[in-house]
Amino acid sequence: MKVALLHGLPASQRQLAAELYWQAFGGKLGGVMGPEPRALAFLQRVMRSDHVIAALDGEGRLIGLAGFKTPTGGFAGGTFADMRAVYGTWGGTWRTLILRALQGDVDNERFLLDGICVAREMRSQGIGSALLAEICAEATRRGYPAVRLDVIDTNWRARALYERTGFVAVRSHGIGPLRHIFGFNAAITMIRHVAG
Repeated sequence: MKVALLHGLPASQRQLAAELYWQAFGGKLGGVMGPEPRALAFLQRVMRSDHVIAALDGEGRLIGLAGFKTPTGGFAGGTFADMRAVYGTWGGTWRTLILRALQGDVDNERFLLDGICVAREMRSQGIGSALLAEICAEATRRGYPAVRLDVIDTNWRARALYERTGFVAVRSHGIGPLRHIFGFNAAITMIRHVAG
């Protein structure tokens, strides 16, 4: 299968990108970001086209994406104002507080992967590996010596992909009582060195 990697997200693919992101992360985020229609509206509102690499099939359809975080923001972050606009004042407030307790920092020493997803029907075809390779190339172009990502302890399939592509686990950090909301106990930080 022919796959094209594109830096950025075509405007025509924003809805599909939100659906793909939700397909990958809705199980973890559903208790906080749901219901699904609102979560999709939020994602479409906040996705940053300058913080993503998109994988398109031969017909130009989005089949995967890899978001990243820099000191200027992340692919699917958003602000309290975005939360309030989609969920209302109370809904935006409690969601923001819970997500802030979960979200990691911006890593100024390493390029930070901020979510990778591949359409279910396209998995196991090398698309995730291609996106990771391009993330590593982007890190090198930006002068970072390594790429960092966090994977939840229950996502063994993603962790296996990361290990196959050269990432090494360096630490595990529990999320405490938030495990009851998000359905996992810990996040594993993984690093891949990309430059001398």
